[in-house]
Amino acid sequence: MAQPVLPRLRALLTPLLAALAALALLLGPACVPVGQGAGASTGAFGAYVGYEAAGVRRIAGLDGWLGPATPRVGHAYLPGDRWSNIEGAPRYLEYWARWRKARADRLFVLNVPMLEHTEEQVPDPGVRAELRRGASGAYDGHFRALARRLVALGLPDAVLVLGWEMNGVTYTHRCGPDPAAWKRYWARIVEAMRSVDGGQRFRFEFTPSRGRDAVPWTACYPGDRYVDVLGMDAYDQPHGMSFAEQVAEPYGLAAHVRFARAHGKPVAYPEWGLYRNGDDPDYVRGMLTWFARHLPLYQTISDYCPHGVWQCTENPRSSAVYRELMAGS
Repeated sequence: MAQPVLPRLRALLTPLLAALAALALLLGPACVPVGQGAGASTGAFGAYVGYEAAGVRRIAGLDGWLGPATPRVGHAYLPGDRWSNIEGAPRYLEYWARWRKARADRLFVLNVPMLEHTEEQVPDPGVRAELRRGASGAYDGHFRALARRLVALGLPDAVLVLGWEMNGVTYTHRCGPDPAAWKRYWARIVEAMRSVDGGQRFRFEFTPSRGRDAVPWTACYPGDRYVDVLGMDAYDQPHGMSFAEQVAEPYGLAAHVRFARAHGKPVAYPEWGLYRNGDDPDYVRGMLTWFARHLPLYQTISDYCPHGVWQCTENPRSSAVYRELMAGS
């Protein structure tokens, strides 16, 4: 028996309407045409090009490659292997401090682990116990030490990406084993670092990975009082997912922007880049257009293989799109 006409039409139109909605979110009224200098309106930008002294030098190389566009954001990570490194022991922070102070319009972004043994695949019961210790104040002193170190170096205005990608399973500082303890611990870290004298004006950034991942990232949000910036790490994955789908998926790019607006926070994109879909110029064009539409506080591409467009030679078509749109050539 043939299906009634209305259900058949609904079945045909639903995926089309979803695609149109995603396209509308992607383009918006402020879409920047190709070749019209998207780099001039994507907000402050830079790239992760390494965290040690060589990374500082590579920023100048990226600047020369781009021509008219000037990267103003430096991005580094603290090792999470032991507490002394989370406290800011690495000497390379001194190089980044000199880079930051050389120009008033520069921004330094630092990813800060919330727990040691960050990438050692600690089982959930161990993570839960560590989060609860942190929530009780056991680790406050480590973060006060980091705050004093950054202030002494002349980095009192750093953006601190604290406990990034907490909605996944990669890091020991993940949220899933105990979201309530995770949120209390985040608040304690922020309060400990803000308590340090010396003119600190750190901005604390909450940065999940795009999509739902292991838990919805909204379940981990510690509250507006303790968050200054809403970030998102947004790589080109999974395989076969278009950029429009990355915009429209649950807990995706559009949901991130809506959440930030509802909470009165600027957005940022500390990690983005190519991945599961290889050399994908449509993704790069989509991301740069998205930035031009939503004007993040900053965006930094992960510029190493397989993600990058300058140091990585595996992505020539994406590299050409990035350079064209960022340089306005």
